[in-house]
Amino acid sequence: MIKILIVDDSAVIREYLSYLFSSEPDFQVIGIACNGKEAVEMNKEKLPDIVIMDVNMPVMDGFEATRRIMETRAIPVLIISATCDPTEIGTSFRAMEAGALMILEKPTGISHAGYEKTVGELLRLARLMAEVKVVTRRTTKSEKKEPDRSHELQLRELEPDHFELVTIGTSTGGPVVLQRILSQLPAQFPIPILIVQHISQGFLAGMVEWLDQITPLKVRIAQNAERLLPGNVYLAPEGFQVGIVKNHDLMIRLTRDFSNPSFCPSVAEMFRSVTNTLAPNIIGILLTGMGDDGARELKKMRDLGGVTIAQNEESCIVYGMPKVAVESGAAKYILNPDEIAASLTNLMRTSKMRK
Repeated sequence: MIKILIVDDSAVIREYLSYLFSSEPDFQVIGIACNGKEAVEMNKEKLPDIVIMDVNMPVMDGFEATRRIMETRAIPVLIISATCDPTEIGTSFRAMEAGALMILEKPTGISHAGYEKTVGELLRLARLMAEVKVVTRRTTKSEKKEPDRSHELQLRELEPDHFELVTIGTSTGGPVVLQRILSQLPAQFPIPILIVQHISQGFLAGMVEWLDQITPLKVRIAQNAERLLPGNVYLAPEGFQVGIVKNHDLMIRLTRDFSNPSFCPSVAEMFRSVTNTLAPNIIGILLTGMGDDGARELKKMRDLGGVTIAQNEESCIVYGMPKVAVESGAAKYILNPDEIAASLTNLMRTSKMRK
């Protein structure tokens, strides 16, 4: 049985979530809290396996509650948020900074057209997240660890003046890892960064705004036919496959290609496009996430001379996509987020900006 603690200031939502989880044979609702303060106390007393947490609540909000849970008895926290409220979305991503694993839209009622999808996604992710091992996070001035500099030395041998683009694919747990990597890169990073992040519908704009505020690079949602610029980070928009075309400049190409029914945007589609256009002058990175999206295409990128990196198992929230990349030989380097950031920063010292 997966023991669930439900936290929401709305009695209606608390009752609804309790009904949803109690109706499943593998879940047991062992506590219901109406604010973050109660959640922190119940987490220590009732020992749940996972917390389903609202964001905006009286007494103590979801961000502060998540932070305290991670400092005391760390367990997986799954944030449920109202996507229509920009303030709530911002607080949701702050909760991810504090240690929450995932953000989902609050499940819709049974009469809503999206009922089965939102409820199914909540139950599926709760089952998965309950298996994730999280560690206690004490508040310190800096969480950064000194990276292994040997990886930097290895990447220096790869003639970084030839690189034209960094591409990153990620899913579950990705926002926090992206924040950790991007926040360590210099504002004058010499090449563009193109990212596919699997994220629940309605949260991409909030994630982009959050990243843009806490990282030195310019972060934006990619637009069709937009020129890719150094020091800019482009995230694939919801409902589009993202690729590139190259004439004199590198340009974004967005398509409504649904040949891959699992993901749109798809990491595989992005890697395929950039490999066909730029190999070997590219860097491909697979970060934490479920499944295998992009792993096969990362192998082709490596075979054609591109630099390929997978996040290491120890730092992954979900060791899925990177694991497939490592086991298939797609990843030349296996690094933690700080080592990835340090290696990319090394481009500043040796790269020649392309005009």
